Amino acid sequence: MGVRVIGAAAMLEPPRWSLAALLPPITGLLWLWCGLGLGWLGLLISVVPGVLLLASGVSTLLYPGDVRIPQFLALGGATGAGASLLLALWLGPGPALGLFVTSAVSFVAAGRIARRQEPPTEHVPTADASWWLEGEVAFDEVVLGSLTLRTPRVSVADNRRALGELDRARELFSDRGWLDAPETFHRSPEAPTRVDMPRAAVGTLSYEHLQFDSEYEPWAEEPGRDRWLSRIANRRTHAWILRHGARRPWLICVHGYEMGLARADFEAFRARRLHDGLGLNLAFPTLPLHGLRREGRRNGGGYLGADFLDSVHAQAQAMWDLRRLLAWIRERSDAPVGVYGLSLGGYNAALLASLEPLDAVIAGIPAVDFHRLTQRHGSPLQIRAAEIQGLDHEHLREVFRVISPLALSPRVAHDRRAIFAGIADCVVPPDHARDLWLHWERPRIAWYPGGHVSFRRHGHVDRLIDDSLRVAGLIPQLGAI
Repeated sequence: MGVRVIGAAAMLEPPRWSLAALLPPITGLLWLWCGLGLGWLGLLISVVPGVLLLASGVSTLLYPGDVRIPQFLALGGATGAGASLLLALWLGPGPALGLFVTSAVSFVAAGRIARRQEPPTEHVPTADASWWLEGEVAFDEVVLGSLTLRTPRVSVADNRRALGELDRARELFSDRGWLDAPETFHRSPEAPTRVDMPRAAVGTLSYEHLQFDSEYEPWAEEPGRDRWLSRIANRRTHAWILRHGARRPWLICVHGYEMGLARADFEAFRARRLHDGLGLNLAFPTLPLHGLRREGRRNGGGYLGADFLDSVHAQAQAMWDLRRLLAWIRERSDAPVGVYGLSLGGYNAALLASLEPLDAVIAGIPAVDFHRLTQRHGSPLQIRAAEIQGLDHEHLREVFRVISPLALSPRVAHDRRAIFAGIADCVVPPDHARDLWLHWERPRIAWYPGGHVSFRRHGHVDRLIDDSLRVAGLIPQLGAI
């Protein structure tokens, strides 16, 4: 990988003919050739990995540097590795094994291509190249490719409406002083007075399903208010509760994008370890439009997208609901309370820590800038169409300022702030965690050599979490009785 420095900027010069990109198109041709000789069912199985590997491999050779191409290359490699097991019935173990190996290597090659085309980030350490690291990056690319395929198309009329709402919101937010003092945009709710708490279980893990009416409403003049309030399921707040007793400290665990289901949340946060092993009371709130609160089939659909004011409402309601949950906890206990978030949950944890005086905050693989995420992962064609229709990126950044953790000062003590992030994260690039770290005045941070979804396999992430909870007094110091 060649890096050329122009002024203060490091510009990548990816090789035109990448060696890592040579195998995938060859593998794609092999898939299609094998499928043609196996009848319609064999062709049906072969066409997806074959076309994905061939098209994305050739695109990488001819047009290196596009961040979306490795996503489809990784999808092709992953589907090829799985489909090879099915084709073993027709081809026999030898040829099927060959397709499996070449597909798996193509999958890892997608991670290598994605990692090598990323510029170095100031204040972020570098990681030694390895097949394992590039495999972790490839898993990130599969996640992104899946999101890309499931992202709905935005019509010209919807774009026009969203841009009109954006302009009106910017004017309103400026007139109300919210752009200069974003904390005043957020109202302080009361604890819920009526709650339901039926018991439920995931496997052998029993929990309480806390439910109460959110009662959140956008400000009366906010654009998109009526559309937001029309989402009936989103009006009900849900949280999974694991508790020992009132005297134990609490940790609020805020899930990531497209999560919010008990089984997935418990697995991602290692609930048994935190609850049974460290003795914490745990609360797993469901973010707006996720889990039981979603609208339509897509979990999290509408939280991030082309309806910019929906993102503002979602984030504002997330803060309202989290603060109501926090008030509910504080009515029942005077024990320390911390917050720990992953990805989108890291964003929410950081923002909550700027609105409430918590005892600890851990932002894991955190996103901190919705505009930057939209620019990186949004459809270039849709972004360009919005720009033609009048999208002003500076106006969008200003409107998002009222929900930005980078626009507010943390209310958690410096030694009780912590961050962990992946050096090679392609879902939420490491500059997000870097910017939060700088904004928080360089607190404790753990950089692990991996991607977004692989943080659990890196032991020093657990060490950072444990150390942060000890410093905050949520778990006993080592050696304490």
